Amino acid sequence: MQTRIESVAQIVTEIGRTLGYPPEAIPIQIDEKKTAEVLGVKVSTLTNWRSTGRYSLPFIRVGRLIRYRVADLAAWIAKRRQCGEG
Repeated sequence: MQTRIESVAQIVTEIGRTLGYPPEAIPIQIDEKKTAEVLGVKVSTLTNWRSTGRYSLPFIRVGRLIRYRVADLAAWIAKRRQCGEG
């Protein structure tokens, strides 16, 4: 069984690969468009989640800009991962 730290690190690598970054050049933060691409949702869905508080996906607001830390996104994905019975 993998530890949570290993899982988050692996997810960070998967996020980087999904966005076309080599493992040594994964950015610290990504914008809404890239976050939506990673999660397979629309940018408007992320906007909705932020405004309603539906999911506790951490984000950074700098004026009008919204950024997501890749490490926070990976931890959020790892926490939501569910294993089926079987």
